[in-house]
Amino acid sequence: MTTNKPIKIAAAALLTAALLSSTACSYTKQGQTPKVNSITPSGSNAGSYYEKSSFTDKNGLYWIPLKPAAASIGYRMKDDTSSGGYAKIGYTDVMYMLRPNSPHVFSLGRKVKLQEAPMRRNGQIYITPNALSKLLQTEVGWNPSTGEINIASPAVREDHTMTGKTATPKPLRIQSLSAADSSELVAYAKKFLGVPYEFGAGPYEETKRFDCSSFTRHVFKKFGVNLPRLAKDQANLGTRVNRGELAVGDLIFFTVPGRFTSDAIPGHVGIYIGDGKFIHTWGDPGVQISELDSGYWSKVTLNMQRVL
Repeated sequence: MTTNKPIKIAAAALLTAALLSSTACSYTKQGQTPKVNSITPSGSNAGSYYEKSSFTDKNGLYWIPLKPAAASIGYRMKDDTSSGGYAKIGYTDVMYMLRPNSPHVFSLGRKVKLQEAPMRRNGQIYITPNALSKLLQTEVGWNPSTGEINIASPAVREDHTMTGKTATPKPLRIQSLSAADSSELVAYAKKFLGVPYEFGAGPYEETKRFDCSSFTRHVFKKFGVNLPRLAKDQANLGTRVNRGELAVGDLIFFTVPGRFTSDAIPGHVGIYIGDGKFIHTWGDPGVQISELDSGYWSKVTLNMQRVL
């Protein structure tokens, strides 16, 4: 597991890491050179790229654009440019939130204070590597003279990490559905078929959109069950079931290969509706029904959880 301590890597170390790179990726962005796969001095896999839009302020602090930094480790970012709006970072759901000029951020569901507040400059959000390290809770290396940035794949804290088939079932910490029938839950979920997917979607009542975990949260809330906002936290509720025990209304969690230091961390969630199918939201056409036992999702199924 990586540490939270940011490390400023010397030029020689960065050059060594570059020589150890295995492949080049197609990721490019204006003002950058292509990203390469690299390693940090501690041996962790890292997203590495050369940032040409960085700058050093009058106090000697080095700043880099946040969006390409997030993209280098496979995250997407939604930047709300309205007054007081949050920038949201994650994969299928939001894992990190911050606002320009505020040191207070949300990192994996917890409020954290950064030493340097992010700033907006030339239409982009900039952040120091130290602050980025604390935000993502991972190791960040940088070399101001060359512009090379190394960001280790973030690890989720041990208290949130799932351990696959050998994990001990988590205790039930939510209200029971009591008299609510599981078929009613499925019928309600199906009412949203075709509702557009949007990364970091706000409340459905306001946006008429969902991301994966806001969809499951919205459906279960109808029946008096309050799920956490993130898929990885929803996976910490209820009891673990296997495929043979899977029942209508159970949650199914999927890995996002290569997204974290461990592929045993949930990155996507859906609701089982019976007959080998589940309902979820993902890209186009938004809320949809997919096969669980064949195709793409059968290859990335992580675990199944009963919260009813």
